[in-house]
Amino acid sequence: MNDSLVIIPTYNEKENAEMIIRKVFSLAHPFDLLIVDDNSPDGTQDIVRRLQIEYPNLHLLARSGKQGLGTAYIAGFRWALERDYEYIFEMDADSSHNPEDLLRLREACVNGADLAVGSRYVTGVNVVNWPMGRVILSYFASKYVRFITGMPINDATAGFKCYKRIVLKTIRLDKIQFVGYAFQIEMKFKSWFYGFKLTEVPIIFTDRTLGQSKMSKGIVKEAAFGVIKLKLWSMFRGKKGYNHH
Repeated sequence: MNDSLVIIPTYNEKENAEMIIRKVFSLAHPFDLLIVDDNSPDGTQDIVRRLQIEYPNLHLLARSGKQGLGTAYIAGFRWALERDYEYIFEMDADSSHNPEDLLRLREACVNGADLAVGSRYVTGVNVVNWPMGRVILSYFASKYVRFITGMPINDATAGFKCYKRIVLKTIRLDKIQFVGYAFQIEMKFKSWFYGFKLTEVPIIFTDRTLGQSKMSKGIVKEAAFGVIKLKLWSMFRGKKGYNHH
């Protein structure tokens, strides 16, 4: 077992699964990999099981049906906390996140960050293949989150991250409210709320070329209202700012 676990949730990712798995295991630092699959009808799990013969550090958490991104990550976090991983990563299956950047996210946490965020907006707008409307939506969503919450993060909806174990142990995973993009905002916000050190690592995000995007209006709405709920939650709790070091 290695000190780093990459969690990748999948639903119908058979075109992408093998490529991303092989890429993670080819990196200079050894990572363990957990695929959390929501009972994909396209045979994603069969591909993972076939590759498990080749890669002993490839794990599969098979769930009974489509339950949303947030719950997939929380199931993965719980799995990681039951074992001794120090660095726990979130990454998409669709190749929009470059596995090479896992090394840079890990390095940021080794060097003092508690949560390293792979950020599309820390050095301008680093997005490839997105329609302009989506870039504007995402960019201004992050500005909006920053404005409402005061959280010092440029890319609030980013889903490419490295957590130190202590962060996931401190955040009450059973109290996480959101499942879509708002889940990503909530996890960052609560990490910051509890006084952990967040840092942004610039990445280039390339939109998926294979398979289907999971974006919907409901997800956007959840994020817009979710931010206000989070802010209210923190006002009633009072800023914690625990010092964990």
